[in-house]
Amino acid sequence: MTTIKDIARVAGVSVTTVSRALNGYSDVNEKTRQKIAAVARELNYSPNTLARGLVMQKSKTIGLLVSGISRESVKDNFTFEVLCGVNERASTLGYDLILFNTNTMMQREKTYTQLCRERRVDGAIIQGIKKEDPYLKEVVESDIPCVLVDIPVHSNSVGYVTTDNALGAKKAVEHLASLGHKHIGMINGHEDAFVSQERLNGYREALKECGLSFRSEWVVSGNFEEKKAEKAVRELINRHKEVTAIFCASDLMALGALKACKELGLHVPKEMSIVGYDNIVLASYSSPNLTTVGQEVYQIGYEAADLLIEMLEGKETNMKRYLDTKLIIRESTDKNHN
Repeated sequence: MTTIKDIARVAGVSVTTVSRALNGYSDVNEKTRQKIAAVARELNYSPNTLARGLVMQKSKTIGLLVSGISRESVKDNFTFEVLCGVNERASTLGYDLILFNTNTMMQREKTYTQLCRERRVDGAIIQGIKKEDPYLKEVVESDIPCVLVDIPVHSNSVGYVTTDNALGAKKAVEHLASLGHKHIGMINGHEDAFVSQERLNGYREALKECGLSFRSEWVVSGNFEEKKAEKAVRELINRHKEVTAIFCASDLMALGALKACKELGLHVPKEMSIVGYDNIVLASYSSPNLTTVGQEVYQIGYEAADLLIEMLEGKETNMKRYLDTKLIIRESTDKNHN
């Protein structure tokens, strides 16, 4: 295996000069740098990143900590798109990526700091954890840089990337109200998720601004799961037949709502209008295809990696980044015909 000593011998320079040239230091003459680079290529030199990390106290590796990776989560594709965005930006900037699933027993027994230090990551991005997750408190108290996805908490070493979830929910409800719907229900996620809280706030604000009443019994939990949402929608419609439209806090739950309506013999959208949230791939393939609030999930991951790496490299940066949402009108909503 070629070492920097071999390069120094062939190039006729010191080992220190080779090291500084390969690591981009500006005090190396450009002609010498080019010569060293050419010799390195000829000798098929591959740097020992582990050894370099030990010397420089940086591994050029970031972690992505995700809660809830499972076969059931494949359908909504959210985690995968975040991962793609993180990987694209990290690799462009010369960083490697390690994926952690915080649901596994082995990793749940370790603190955030332990995970980062054992795997020698310089910092981490965390996606999918709940408000009460012990990792969240550890992250804020740790000195290891971190970026949170969809959790608006920050400190000197913690930033976050999210969309305006309240505004996104408002767009959905205002669309339904504009179609003449006055009795609008909501299938929310779970109370431990920041996005659930924000989307519920947006739902309530939109109702108020549209002059419509908020009724707590019209808001039920689907836990961000298709089957639970299907059951919740059946119960909601059976108990409150006046409801003519439903806003679902995720597309996956909206797919469950479509199934429930079909089982109950309700035509969507003529007898029940449904709006989802996220704009997952399946939203445009369902029957009818879903009206939804789209968010750029890939871009969330991209921005999270960009923010973390700017923090790691000591650059001035915006620690709070918000991305836009867009109402995408398809076939699952229509004017109120009742």
